[in-house]
Amino acid sequence: QVQLVETGGGLVQAGGSLRLSCAASGRTSNAYAMAWFRQAPGKIREFVAAITQSTNTRYADSVKGRFTISRDSAQTTAYLQMDSLKPEDTAIYYCAASHWRSASIGDYGQARNHDYWGQGTQVTVSS
Repeated sequence: QVQLVETGGGLVQAGGSLRLSCAASGRTSNAYAMAWFRQAPGKIREFVAAITQSTNTRYADSVKGRFTISRDSAQTTAYLQMDSLKPEDTAIYYCAASHWRSASIGDYGQARNHDYWGQGTQVTVSS
């Protein structure tokens, strides 16, 4: 089992920045890929960004060029640097991890391909 804990959410003005962290514990070797998803009120959960242990990355079009996903060298913590934030980025952000070693990083854009989830952290961007 892998436990995930997100931190770093909060309230920020439009144009500002936040950095989210996701700390993994337990059998962290199972966290081959880590990803961020988000869910705004009344909307379905959507993919934000993913990164594999080999540091391949993928982003949703809506955040490309503004958000950066990374992992520490121990591969136990994932980060999401969010710059140029917009009010439409307001959501609960969830960290996810997958033990599955897919040849296509695109597969990690689907929530069903992740085994482990954090409890979420609120990000609110005011206009």
